[in-house]
Amino acid sequence: MRHDESPTARALLALELIQDTPGITAGRLADRLGVSERAARRYVGILREAGVPIGSTRGPHGGYRVGRGLRVPPLMFTRGEALGLVMAVLDGHRDPADPADPVGSALGKIMRVLPEPVANPARTVRAVTARSPDPQAAAPSPETTAALVQACADQRRLRLGYRPAPGRERVMDVDPWAVVVRHGRWYLLCWSHTKDARRVLRVDRIGTLAVLGPADPPPAGLDPAEAIEEHLAEGWKYQVEIVIDAPAEAVARWLPRNLGRREPMGPLTTRLIATTDEPQWYAEQLTAIKAPFRVVRPRELEDAVRTLGQRLLRAVGDGVAEDGN
Repeated sequence: MRHDESPTARALLALELIQDTPGITAGRLADRLGVSERAARRYVGILREAGVPIGSTRGPHGGYRVGRGLRVPPLMFTRGEALGLVMAVLDGHRDPADPADPVGSALGKIMRVLPEPVANPARTVRAVTARSPDPQAAAPSPETTAALVQACADQRRLRLGYRPAPGRERVMDVDPWAVVVRHGRWYLLCWSHTKDARRVLRVDRIGTLAVLGPADPPPAGLDPAEAIEEHLAEGWKYQVEIVIDAPAEAVARWLPRNLGRREPMGPLTTRLIATTDEPQWYAEQLTAIKAPFRVVRPRELEDAVRTLGQRLLRAVGDGVAEDGN
């Protein structure tokens, strides 16, 4: 029990304990609250004064119980409201799926009393981990997100109005696979029948949405988070190729998926294939590699790695030159 909690807060904790453990004695209630029996009885008194029907019985099987007059009003969330609540928590809280965390515990209680059609999409999205929120990320519509999550769960093909840029919209028929949060941005991983290719779409750029019918299932063993990381490593200005003297499993421990696709060249060699718009930034990420490697292309990345290496050598002063002689 925290000593800075108000009597009202402790009384509410006492109510929760009495609800969860009908027949709890004053002594056990005091132990659970970390207070004296006298204080525990005072919190019961606060509840009774507030109109909560707390009954008590004497004897070896006696204790406190909540009377039949207490009814928790139903939570009348729409599916969009429930998704909005979970999305807001994901944007601003680290462990929304952890039942030991106060916020995670509160979300769990809310979803346990929601109707299944409302709770299912919220439960699915809650399992997603939001990392390193991007303050520039646009918040998608909860209703659109709810519809996408439901379509993924039901395997329903969709026709989307998608805005790749302001003032432009194209119509796409897609089989939705998963909704994923990455760095505060919400993405739909899907198969586009319009492009006949896998696509990653920004949820905040999806306008119109219509259900067409049954969709083909996603590939077996698909890891949506890894698939999106790999996809977002493609399509930039410079084509990157790096040969690393280490097995692909080791490279996977050193570099995240968004830095490129790992291609084993042998038991002890891996080729890293990617694209980037920022060679200097990409060069800095390569410092995590704990094995010899060689930049095959582009020249801009070679120059960035060389410049970074020279800067690091200058940081240690003349000692390096003396050791090399």
